[in-house]
Amino acid sequence: MDPQRRHADDVDDVPLLEVRHLCTSFPRRSGVLARITDWVRAVDDVSFTIREGETLGLVGESGCGKTTVGRTLLRLIRPSGGDVLFRGRSVFDRSRKQMQRLRREMQIIFQDPAGSLNPRLRVGTIVGEPLLVHGFARGRNLRARVDDLLRRCGLWRGAADRYPHEFSGGQRQRIAIARAIALRPKLIICDEPTSALDVSIQSQILNLLQDLQEEFGMAYLFISHDMAVIYHMCDRIAVMCDGRIVELAQRDRLIDNPTHEYTRRLLAAVPELALSRAPRSAPAPADG
Repeated sequence: MDPQRRHADDVDDVPLLEVRHLCTSFPRRSGVLARITDWVRAVDDVSFTIREGETLGLVGESGCGKTTVGRTLLRLIRPSGGDVLFRGRSVFDRSRKQMQRLRREMQIIFQDPAGSLNPRLRVGTIVGEPLLVHGFARGRNLRARVDDLLRRCGLWRGAADRYPHEFSGGQRQRIAIARAIALRPKLIICDEPTSALDVSIQSQILNLLQDLQEEFGMAYLFISHDMAVIYHMCDRIAVMCDGRIVELAQRDRLIDNPTHEYTRRLLAAVPELALSRAPRSAPAPADG
């Protein structure tokens, strides 16, 4: 085989993101001096991969450690063991400057849009900040890029001049999504992006995320406690319980033939209609 062709094949085989035996622990303090008396392992030996353009769902009940996984991947929380590789390079071994460059490739959408948007800044400043910090746009070009991002996310012309409190919950989440896609990242961690929204607005945000994924080819780590949402969004599903992944499989295989008792309990809690073979992208009315 031609050496150059072999090298290209090797590169293609490297996952976009590879998580190897990830562990994250938090100290438990007690006494008047609040000394550390024990450690709570929130994430315990978690491993998985995500390929370019893929959506991996991470599902489990509240407190199982799935949000901690997402934040540890981005080094927002310090790990206590294991490694995370982005395109074959460790995330945890990178310098501050290298991490800043990596932020262009990895972004996050938080659960609460109101809490993740600075109420003192106009929407245009919030969405444009990543472009400005990383030197992608300035001046009129910056404003044009911001207006385009807001339009792609279903917001009207002039939204950039308003403050976050002037928008509904669904509209604020659209602003957060616009900020997350500003740098055209390869991976977005979606941390319960619809759980704080009304059901009718949830479908709009999910459809928006799917449309943006098709347009830009991004990969998602989609974190949720809602198995029905995970089913409609994801290619593969990882089930998490007490800090560990207890089952990981292709979506339809896991839904049709779960092997772990905890997975079966999660599925039993979802109405059968929610897991019907409906199209994954159903049209929804616009925000009201």
